[in-house]
Amino acid sequence: MTILPFPRQRSTRGGVLTVLDIGSTKLTCIIARLKPRDGDGEVLKGRTHQMRVIGIGHCRSNGVKGGIIVDLDAAERSIRKVVESAEHMAGLTVDSIIVNLAAGRLKSESFVAHVDLAGHEVETGDVSRVLSAGAKLAEEAERTVLHSLPTGFSLDEESGITDPRGMVADRLGVTMHVLTGDAGPLRNLELAINRCHLSVERIVATPYASGLSTLVDDEVSMGAACIDLGGGTTTLSVFQNGRFIHADAVAVGGHHVTLDLARGMSTSIEEAERLKVMHGSALPSAADDRELVTVPGLSSDDSTTIPRSVVTKIIRARTEETLELIRDRLNASGHAGIVGKRLVLTGGGSQLNGMPEVARRILGRNVRIGRPLGVSGLPEMGKGPAFATAVGLLIYPQVARFETRQRGGTAGFATQAGGRFARVGAWLRESF
Repeated sequence: MTILPFPRQRSTRGGVLTVLDIGSTKLTCIIARLKPRDGDGEVLKGRTHQMRVIGIGHCRSNGVKGGIIVDLDAAERSIRKVVESAEHMAGLTVDSIIVNLAAGRLKSESFVAHVDLAGHEVETGDVSRVLSAGAKLAEEAERTVLHSLPTGFSLDEESGITDPRGMVADRLGVTMHVLTGDAGPLRNLELAINRCHLSVERIVATPYASGLSTLVDDEVSMGAACIDLGGGTTTLSVFQNGRFIHADAVAVGGHHVTLDLARGMSTSIEEAERLKVMHGSALPSAADDRELVTVPGLSSDDSTTIPRSVVTKIIRARTEETLELIRDRLNASGHAGIVGKRLVLTGGGSQLNGMPEVARRILGRNVRIGRPLGVSGLPEMGKGPAFATAVGLLIYPQVARFETRQRGGTAGFATQAGGRFARVGAWLRESF
């Protein structure tokens, strides 16, 4: 099945969708009921369906480090727990999910492909051929294509064509954004989910999902970047002209801040996390030296009292390092000019006190905190930046028509990296 990158007639049917956000510090499962939308919203014009959450579960993530499954049994137990919690709340049982991936050395590349038309009108089959040709170029040993999206068409070398169908030319071209990842992490992610008697409908890159849920239509059109500060990884996504055009990730996140505090304060990871949440800041203040903080030691009768400035100094060093890495990755991508001053921070790490101010200084751009948009029924705790990826996974099927894949001569959502993921194409036809 080839899903074309053009608007289509709205479906009159709804469906129930289950997504699983697997992070390094927490797991989130959301079950939502989707209903076709009567018209586009002013801010979120790309949404074809209204979404209402009917079940949600979240728990601490075990067996996951830096977005990679490191303990299969522990990861399986966590997944079972969080899915069962969401099922209990929704009053139904699920058998398939859409899941995210932040690890696996994500790599964005651009490919250009052409097909000959012999002067006739461009038909849907011609578009399918050129998209398939672009997808073929991305195949690489030990790498798996996560997303393959057209970013623009050309006719006889004239670019800027958004919909070539019905137009006449001798040669049709397409520029593709292809995002790939290592095959190993995907295999293990699928295996952990399959052991819970669940099938994977689609694996979606975390930066793509985070951008879908937090960027408004004007940002996506003019060009903007979304930085997701997760527990074990920090991801970057860039959007322009309504398309996802670049992604990157670094294996540093909020959990590294916690570990730095635990080592520097000679305390437990749990106490270090409490220190970060209750007293932590990425931005120093004049009152830091006067405010004292009690830090429990590793033994029950051992504790120390320190100025809050010591905590701030440790946090500041790691957060600045992370943002500098992302700044360098964005500059190296060649998309810094497209992003301009429009930058959105999301993920649990963005909630750290002072983080927006530090990001503005290091990245040199306007920064706002991105929260999930356009979903009803979320509990209050689910409306924060920490749940941006999970909500983005709910949005993904509404834009999945932009994708095309080519494997073994058939285009579709099949991934052949040591096992075959269940196709989502038929499900999209049924429910969307």
